[in-house]
Amino acid sequence: MVYVFDGEPPELKEAEIKRRMQIREEATVKYEEALRRKEIEKARMYAQMTSRLKDVMVNDAKSLLRLMGVPWVQAPSEGEAQASYMAAKGDVWAVISQDHDSLLFGAPMLVRNVTISGRRKLPRKKVYIEVVPEVVELDRVLKGLSITREQLIDIGILIGTDFNPKGVKGMGPKTALKMIRDHGSLEKLLPTLKGADFPVDPQKIREIFLHPRVSNNYKIEWREPDVEEVIDFLCRERDFSEERVLKAVDKVAEGLRKIRGKTTLEAWF
Repeated sequence: MVYVFDGEPPELKEAEIKRRMQIREEATVKYEEALRRKEIEKARMYAQMTSRLKDVMVNDAKSLLRLMGVPWVQAPSEGEAQASYMAAKGDVWAVISQDHDSLLFGAPMLVRNVTISGRRKLPRKKVYIEVVPEVVELDRVLKGLSITREQLIDIGILIGTDFNPKGVKGMGPKTALKMIRDHGSLEKLLPTLKGADFPVDPQKIREIFLHPRVSNNYKIEWREPDVEEVIDFLCRERDFSEERVLKAVDKVAEGLRKIRGKTTLEAWF
């Protein structure tokens, strides 16, 4: 396992970032209103939408990973782009993300739905559904759809990406796929689209996916966890329960002992 942290987002992502900020601000207002009306379930739902990732949280995560002996990489820009680059180089086996953009960035293998609980709550419902890991192989997708990666990117631009969230009005995945197949590329398709409005030059979006900002300045090393330092960091500096932390660290140590030196598939079971 290697963790990849986002860096500075591309300028074209500014609109999407502002949209997410607006959603959080609106959710904060609704959260406070729900609390005043003592509608606890609604308040909980809106509270989840107000979460913000602060720099101190990121720094703490990096510190804990280092103490646990788990490598992490700082991406210069998009985390999915860096992870996809590392997977394409063979430094890692796959990219674990919920974001299909990883495929547009060229990840040979994307793994989704990697969770601890194995279930996911449906939005605004008291209903949970089971989720299982999903492996998406880029080559199989492209061959199965009879398209190239460049055409996949064009399809993404038509239906919307982080860099043009709205896409073309009324354009769904099936229609976009058919149109790109029929015309070959976005450039040839655009003159036939009446009223299609692209606030951003599609070529600029394509360049972000084809030639993203990535770094070779990383070193992947797995080490034994420093148990004393982990306890000191979490329990004495961050006030976690020492008993719970010790149990978690013991599980990690036990897992490491079990897998060390095993060479056959049967041994893992």
